[in-house]
Amino acid sequence: MAELPPATVTEASPNELRDPFVRQELKRASIWLGLASAIALAVLLVQPLLVIFAGVVFAALLDGGVRLLGKALPIGRGWRLLIVCLLVVAFLLGTFYLTGVQVTAQFTQLQETLQQQTVRFTAWLTDKGIMPGASDVSGLARQALGSVGKLTSWVGTAVSALTTLFMIMVIGLFLAMDPSIYARGVEWMVPSDARPEFALTVRRMGDTIRRLLAGRLLGMLAEGVFTWLALMLVGVPMAMILGILTGLLAFIPNIGALISGGLMVAVGFSAGMDTGIYAILVYVGVQTFDGYVLLPMVAKRTVDLPPALTLGAQILASALFGILGLALADPMTAMLKVGLERSSEREQEKMDGDAAL
Repeated sequence: MAELPPATVTEASPNELRDPFVRQELKRASIWLGLASAIALAVLLVQPLLVIFAGVVFAALLDGGVRLLGKALPIGRGWRLLIVCLLVVAFLLGTFYLTGVQVTAQFTQLQETLQQQTVRFTAWLTDKGIMPGASDVSGLARQALGSVGKLTSWVGTAVSALTTLFMIMVIGLFLAMDPSIYARGVEWMVPSDARPEFALTVRRMGDTIRRLLAGRLLGMLAEGVFTWLALMLVGVPMAMILGILTGLLAFIPNIGALISGGLMVAVGFSAGMDTGIYAILVYVGVQTFDGYVLLPMVAKRTVDLPPALTLGAQILASALFGILGLALADPMTAMLKVGLERSSEREQEKMDGDAAL
């Protein structure tokens, strides 16, 4: 017996939307709902997005080293990237091997010194009636530590921080191996008519980030070495660890300088009044050289970010994203500046074209 064909319903379905107005409104609602969902998702995933952005910044740093090495060694990109990675690892391992014991001892001594100086300074303020009593100070300290804990709760533990750093390095390494693959993938998601403009803006952002990081590394090295030598000459204890911390903190302009200066002064006065005054003079001298000699020279060849703009971006980024946002405030500001400059150029080109007609 032959199988009968399935029944075919010819009547209109009650779920059909033939009204053009309703269909258009549903499309608009879908667009707004998708945009709101994307914003909410970005807010929820802000810390992973920052880790990915940090990986992009690290990739730009590696790419800058690869490009610089390519001017001297005309070999494949993969080999140049391998050489750069080996040089970075050798530098880190050599530094820790040669100075590890001394740095560890100085770091322990630095921690004890800072604790003693904090107690002395708090006691002096309490005697003068400026600071509350010891019990109130303990309560304020607990509140401050609780606030800091909330601000940096995403870090969790030291293991979590190391894992985050490892993920940043892995992402940056993969991006630096072949940036063109990822650039083409991102361009593919952009409308075809906007791809040339997008590619130009992204290329300018990449050049800006590489110059910014190159200048930042140069400044970190100069500040660290000058601080170490100057503190050692005037007899400030723990000169090496203070120089290393000053160089590392120089990655965060303005705020990093204040923190390193406070450490220098605290350690200097722990060894005596004269040593403390020498530490202040060293800090002022290093920052004067950095602000009036080194930074202007670097800014001419890298990215000229006004200090007030940099500080404002750091305050906003630290309040919104915590420590990682503070460290990445400058690259984000530089990329935003490039985007706005290109947008202004595009509008000026349209105005010139309309005026020519």
